[in-house]
Amino acid sequence: MGKWQTKETLMYLLTRLVEHHSVTGTYPEVALAEYIHLQLQDLSYFKENPDQLALHPTSDGRSFVTGLVKNGDSKKTVILISHFDVVDVEDFGQLKNLAFSPYDLTEEIYKNLDKMPEDVQEDLKAGEWLFGRGVMDMKAGLALQMSILEKASMGAFDGNVLLLTVPDEEVNSLGMIEAVPVLVELANEYGLHYTACLNSEPVFTNYPGDQNLYVYTGSIGKLLPGFFCYGQETHVGEPFSGLNANYMAAEVTRELELNADFCEVIDGEVTPPPTNLMQKDLKEEYSVQIPHVGVTLFNVLGMESSIQDITDKLLKAVRIAANRIEDRYIERATEFSKLQTYVPKPFHVMVLTYEQLHERAVELFGEAEIKRRQDYITANFKDLGDRDLSTRMVFDLAALCKEDGPMIILFYNPPFYPAVSSRHDPFIQETIKEIVSYSKEKHQVTLKPQHYFPGLSDLSFVGLERTKETIQPLMDNMPLYGQSYELPLDALEQLKIPVMNLGPKGKDAHKWTERLEVTYSFETLHDMLPYTIRKLLR
Repeated sequence: MGKWQTKETLMYLLTRLVEHHSVTGTYPEVALAEYIHLQLQDLSYFKENPDQLALHPTSDGRSFVTGLVKNGDSKKTVILISHFDVVDVEDFGQLKNLAFSPYDLTEEIYKNLDKMPEDVQEDLKAGEWLFGRGVMDMKAGLALQMSILEKASMGAFDGNVLLLTVPDEEVNSLGMIEAVPVLVELANEYGLHYTACLNSEPVFTNYPGDQNLYVYTGSIGKLLPGFFCYGQETHVGEPFSGLNANYMAAEVTRELELNADFCEVIDGEVTPPPTNLMQKDLKEEYSVQIPHVGVTLFNVLGMESSIQDITDKLLKAVRIAANRIEDRYIERATEFSKLQTYVPKPFHVMVLTYEQLHERAVELFGEAEIKRRQDYITANFKDLGDRDLSTRMVFDLAALCKEDGPMIILFYNPPFYPAVSSRHDPFIQETIKEIVSYSKEKHQVTLKPQHYFPGLSDLSFVGLERTKETIQPLMDNMPLYGQSYELPLDALEQLKIPVMNLGPKGKDAHKWTERLEVTYSFETLHDMLPYTIRKLLR
């Protein structure tokens, strides 16, 4: 019968996975990789083929797991990918101590049903739900994939199945990025031909109240642009003698936040508009000097737009913000001049890319000095984290070029997710048609095909949609590229695997009401996934 082939045994596995508090970057994330490896070791297949199950260390001391089940001399191989890290639980409030105890948390929520949000009440009255951090995103998908690997070990498929489960998907996707060369190595070592990569991220709603179940043939792309605002310092008693970076950042945010000009539409699917993820000045302590340096970061999603296209649109938007800063400053200064003898002086806010700022700094101080400064920052400010470290590097160059200010500098931060899609792949599209038909006929379930998974996923790193050269604008304008962040571009070009995502039903990822609909996820989907893999191994 197997370890994980019933709803009850899948529920048990899921709760054990959730009980590991695998918040990204914590020790339990390391421990969970070891637990998964240990559980798979117990399968008879891996007792007989121990070399095909491995725990791979990452460069920062975490691990990812691969498990390959081969069927004779077959080359055809489906990759199952998942992640086992989760976001933190600060949003759970007084229920925080139950966040990793699904049964206890679910019981507590049922006890207080009348106090729950209305949509939660409606769900609990209509189905079987399990609550807890990670039950939806994405430990249910991982449990299902471990079950599929067990099926493969019992000879269920005419081909090979390779499980890959990784840490760090919720932050930088370091696990998946470092797994890419391993996928190439495994293909060479065992003579594998990857026919498809199947992710089992959960279904995401496209709008509040969305009840559709989706199957995806790609994953959305993400850029994380930052805008470093370098103004002019002054005392608060003389505000018109300087320029406040907080005001500069505010105008940038005003122009970019929820700007529908950045929405991309592909066959009726729409990317969400940009939204701010961080905005702050860089004063380290209180004083009556205005903040003259600040930074604002945005989440920008895309599907088929190139990095250069998005960069050009960002620069256009920021130039509008820069012009507004100039005009507003003169307008306010003119009003002030009516109260005090004062002659307003116009100024110009320069808009630069990080590449242009770097070139200017090299022109002024020489390439060797700029490299020395950047190496020093990279070596001595590792505790800052990638976003703040990037900002520190831009700050240093901007300070060297301060005579060119005031200025706004566009730069890119990790992580970067390339958009990936198999919407033009006839093999994947035919498979999707068959899955949709099967789910309708066998389970009376309507699956709605979508080109792009909207929640970001590690599917982005199983091949490049375009050539390496199209990544150049990112590399040129990302301070950390080649320092502490890099993409395995050669390996990605070798892979180029067709992709799809079929996962469990849940709601409220990254919220304290995160929940999994158990019946669909561990009964209906548990039948549909093996059917899908058989089609992908044709």
